Amino acid sequence: MSTVVKAAIIGATGYGGVELIRLLAGHPQVEVTSVVSSSSAGAPIAEGFPHLLEIQTGMLDDVDPALIKSKADVVFLATPAGVASKIAPSLLAEGLKVIDLSGDHRLKDRAEYETWYKKEAAAQEYLDRAVFGLCEVYGDSVRGADLLSNPGCFPTATLLGLVPAVKAGMIDPASIVIDAKSGVSGAGRGLSLGNHYAEINENFKAYKLNKHQHIPEIEQVLSDAAGKKIVTTFSTHLVPMTRGIMSTMYATMNGTYANEDFVSQYRNYYEGRHFVRIRANGTYPATKEVAGSNYCDIGFAVDPRTNRVTIVSVIDNLVKGAAGQAIQNLNLMMGWDESLGLNFVPVYP
Repeated sequence: MSTVVKAAIIGATGYGGVELIRLLAGHPQVEVTSVVSSSSAGAPIAEGFPHLLEIQTGMLDDVDPALIKSKADVVFLATPAGVASKIAPSLLAEGLKVIDLSGDHRLKDRAEYETWYKKEAAAQEYLDRAVFGLCEVYGDSVRGADLLSNPGCFPTATLLGLVPAVKAGMIDPASIVIDAKSGVSGAGRGLSLGNHYAEINENFKAYKLNKHQHIPEIEQVLSDAAGKKIVTTFSTHLVPMTRGIMSTMYATMNGTYANEDFVSQYRNYYEGRHFVRIRANGTYPATKEVAGSNYCDIGFAVDPRTNRVTIVSVIDNLVKGAAGQAIQNLNLMMGWDESLGLNFVPVYP
């Protein structure tokens, strides 16, 4: 096994950054040597997160590429949209590997990013350089990359549930409808009226209908899988739970298939990929069954009457949808087993 890699986390006081600290604490080949926060520099991480009291990362650093270079080999950017694109070039210039958990390097078209995110896009050379880190689909490209764009949480659950069927021609991509639900932690730690306890408790609401910034990311990968331009209907809902995403997807089948055909196709496609679990015929996954883990569980329900299939895909949005997948990508980038440091079972109940 190679030498221990030193890691810095920029944006360490958000939910994604804190989850990275938690997961990397158990990674045998990674040492977190710098936790960075522009808003809390000079304070101990445990001041804002007492559950990290025993994590010895020292005081929070400010954003300084030269300082980070002196402490780290790889940098995780757990920053809001529009921030990573400004920081990444200087980090790469210092010879650091960069894993961006924000959306700044996911879309290859600058104009599309600016349309959906309402922010200035990264320079085209960095968009071209970035590898989209959906490990189970683009894992071969991840190996050896120095700029990695970690997929969004909704796209991870959705694309893992759709790509094998699209690539096999089992479904009509133009017919896909995606109905997705997320726990409240997906909105981040920032305060807003929409995430207030009294607003979300015992409530269930749709948001960003036809406007969600993850739409072009999903369509970009589906178009690659289908070999032609694909557009989809993607609806998002907020549910009163802390963690979890469920993407329920509906599509017209290109032929006559049974549940067993989808189970067989997906198990073959994901053979050897530790973190995608295909449910047995007639069983469907629930968010609690992947909570706290890096797993994505997928189930199917074929309806012969309508010739449509329903695909249900669940993940923990903070693990497989963010920090866990980022570590999985680091493992591939470094040539390690992709499950290194991530072999823990879901938290249940």
